[in-house]
Amino acid sequence: MRTLLLLILLSLALPASALSIFTEEWPPITFQRNGVADGMAVEVVREIQARIHDNTAIEVVPWARGYRELESTPNVLLFTVGRSDAREKLMTLVGPVAVSQTVLLSRKGEAGNLLALGPALYSRPVGAYRGSIFADAAASAGFVELDLAPTPQVSAQKLLGGRYDLWVEGGFVVASVLKDIHQPPDAVEVVRVLESLELYLAFSRGTSARTIRRWYEALAAMKKDGSFRRIYNKWLPRDTAPLEMRQLGLIPQ
Repeated sequence: MRTLLLLILLSLALPASALSIFTEEWPPITFQRNGVADGMAVEVVREIQARIHDNTAIEVVPWARGYRELESTPNVLLFTVGRSDAREKLMTLVGPVAVSQTVLLSRKGEAGNLLALGPALYSRPVGAYRGSIFADAAASAGFVELDLAPTPQVSAQKLLGGRYDLWVEGGFVVASVLKDIHQPPDAVEVVRVLESLELYLAFSRGTSARTIRRWYEALAAMKKDGSFRRIYNKWLPRDTAPLEMRQLGLIPQ
């Protein structure tokens, strides 16, 4: 009996199961610099970790791998994840940590001619990042042919190389993607804004309510004391930091 009681007391004293934390190469929001995760959302996550005394390493992985882990494994945090009705059925979302416009882009000087196509525009192929919510946005808008690439940089290269005339991406990463492929920021232009997209910290099914609550409360405190706004404006000086707080999706147990 004494041994059983000791085991129960020890289990109550143990911290919640450790998270595996994943992000992707999506500058300036998340990326890897000299083998270390960096970016606006990474800085936010590290500040949360400091406040809740969590020292888990942040792994920068291909989006497809991170999303697969999020869908299949308990105690996974993936960021940043765009909110959608379908995703709310699969995960718990905490945030938002950013708001991005989903933009449809063309090569510089070609937007007017593409818009003049009217409804025929939607039959033109569109380049997109495989597995991204931006690809989903293009499909939802009515585009029927998507060319899916492993990274936004590949999509941009295909657009500028003439493989297709349209590319869909999150607006505030376009300049960084073009810089990565050694192209000027004005190499492309916006054809149309498809939607405004909130981006969240996403916790997998099976992550404890206690763990998610600690992350929620730390982020809420950052938004209240001004530290979140300072980080956001450091990286995105032209954008307005989202200061509201929401927990959406699966209700953790």
